[in-house]
Amino acid sequence: MSWLSDLEYDAMQPLLSSSHDAIEYWTKRAILHEKMPMPRDVLWDLKVPQNILRKQRADGSWAYPSPHVPGSLDYNQIETYRQLGFLVEMFGFDRGHPQIEQAAEYILSNQTDEGDIRGIYARQYSPNYTAALLELLVKAGYDNDARVTKAFSWLDSVRQDDGGWALAFRTQGRNLDAIYDRDKLLALDPTKPFSHLVTGVVLRAYAAHPIHKTSDSAKQATALLVSRLFEKDVYPDRDRTDDWIRFSFPFWQTDILSALTIVGIIDPHLADNPKVLQAKQWFIDHQQPDGLFAGHLLKDRYHDLRLWYSYAICRAFDTFACS
Repeated sequence: MSWLSDLEYDAMQPLLSSSHDAIEYWTKRAILHEKMPMPRDVLWDLKVPQNILRKQRADGSWAYPSPHVPGSLDYNQIETYRQLGFLVEMFGFDRGHPQIEQAAEYILSNQTDEGDIRGIYARQYSPNYTAALLELLVKAGYDNDARVTKAFSWLDSVRQDDGGWALAFRTQGRNLDAIYDRDKLLALDPTKPFSHLVTGVVLRAYAAHPIHKTSDSAKQATALLVSRLFEKDVYPDRDRTDDWIRFSFPFWQTDILSALTIVGIIDPHLADNPKVLQAKQWFIDHQQPDGLFAGHLLKDRYHDLRLWYSYAICRAFDTFACS
């Protein structure tokens, strides 16, 4: 039996009776493990994803909604990541849809000769956004693409000496504002400690990949991530402990839910780790009598975010066997 049996209230009933086609579909498929039709036959023609697709630009991107962005930053990549996340994570879109292919080609057009995907941090390295985009590409069916393989090789090459990942400019003691208009590419200092914000995002890409999720390096980094649960990051980007309990879906930053999801996929043997158990108990304590979960929800793009958040908790819990 999974951790779901430890919940005080039935979490399946509100998801299955939500009258939300995508929530009901993924609950049956991903948690109850029922045989279901392909997402293209059930979810692709729903109103929300069709509205998203209508806003895609000819080059495969989505336009960032604010015009107030420094010219050196490519925030259309951020908006493309956001919209592609909705399509892939919520509605199961994959490369079988031509507009997903267009989005993938746009993303990979920003890949450098080194292998990383660059632009969101101007000319600076971004292992977090490189990996975040890779996660979606892998889930959309690009796991065997040579460009994706090259990007994973780049991620392997820029690990800190301790086995995690960090932002190069942070390891140089620089702030974001100081690099926006710089022409110089700041090198990584691998002797500095890992960032759990960055490592948690990178590990989502590894967890999505059928080969990389089984690697010793992924397990090592997952153990590092677990060691930092409920602690401040060593860099200023996530320097509050309550950042761990600020949630979004699809996942964006590193929080205890995305971390539990990673642990369940890469190394569920960490289930008895005291910090993993602390995270588990946090969710148990925040389940409401209606079966859904309370929490500080970010990026509330859709009114049904609480349903998606509760679904993601149940999905994560389902990967762990009760001790």
